Amino acid sequence: MLPNPTLDQLQVFLTVAETGSFSAASRVLNRAQSVISYTIANLEAQLEIPLFERSGARQPKLTDAGKAMLEDARRLMADLEVMRARVKSIKQGLEAELSLAISVMVPANAVMMELREFREKFPGVALNLNVGELGMVMDMVLNGKADIGIGGALVRQGDSLVAEKIGYSFMVPVVAPDHPLARIERPLTLADVREEIQLVVSDASGLTKGRDFNVLSYRTWRVSDIATKHQLIKGGLGWGGLPVSLVGDDIMKGNLIAIKLDAYEQGEYPIYATHKAANPPGPAGRWLVEAFRRRLSMCPSHGEMVSMLGIDELHAMPEAAE
Repeated sequence: MLPNPTLDQLQVFLTVAETGSFSAASRVLNRAQSVISYTIANLEAQLEIPLFERSGARQPKLTDAGKAMLEDARRLMADLEVMRARVKSIKQGLEAELSLAISVMVPANAVMMELREFREKFPGVALNLNVGELGMVMDMVLNGKADIGIGGALVRQGDSLVAEKIGYSFMVPVVAPDHPLARIERPLTLADVREEIQLVVSDASGLTKGRDFNVLSYRTWRVSDIATKHQLIKGGLGWGGLPVSLVGDDIMKGNLIAIKLDAYEQGEYPIYATHKAANPPGPAGRWLVEAFRRRLSMCPSHGEMVSMLGIDELHAMPEAAE
């Protein structure tokens, strides 16, 4: 029969290994030293291997087998702590699990900072995270695959969906420095861009099917995601609009050029928090929405963004964008 150590035995084993003696472990665990010794002896008998060298040493020393077992014991006890934290969270009314869908339009640094704080504040809440384009965020909320959506492209409204504006992002049309459009030293017209390839992200959700936003060229290449679009534009294969949060560094370093194109409706891109009316977020979800609201409200204003990147004044943005 395979050995089946108890969690109590593993806890005693860990405590002896970490404190360096049976007597120290007895004080930490508030148990008699004889109980500690008996527990370790039983564990060694079950495993059929010695965990400590006792002869010839004042303090017990881990054997090679004991050192190997130590890592396994630590992992198992860490998993137990996660379970305990989750139970505590559930008892406090917190969600056991939270599914979140975030648009690529949400600045990556804001996502990273808020999720880091979320992890510290709600260690017992498991998180499922999906990041995508256009209507994907709303589609996941409507289909019950995400409890909360953070993004733009509010392409469908109704009583079943609750949406609140929590901030904004920016879109700007860009090209590579060696692209023909970058060499035109004046504001661009529709005639300038009509025959140039425009990179466009396709909406896998289907919610925006038949609707193109800011697609101005006759020649378009459609890609599945904004990261691919970003790389193709940097490679000089076309032009297109990208979130300033994604390309700000490229513009400042000269790797991309922000073009002046009056026909392109650029500027503030609203960011919404959405959830189904029948499935309101619990305490952890509500905290996360408010955290994103605070973070996004600290984003640079129109004027600050224009000044930072050295691009022309931004115009008003419609509710969805290519």
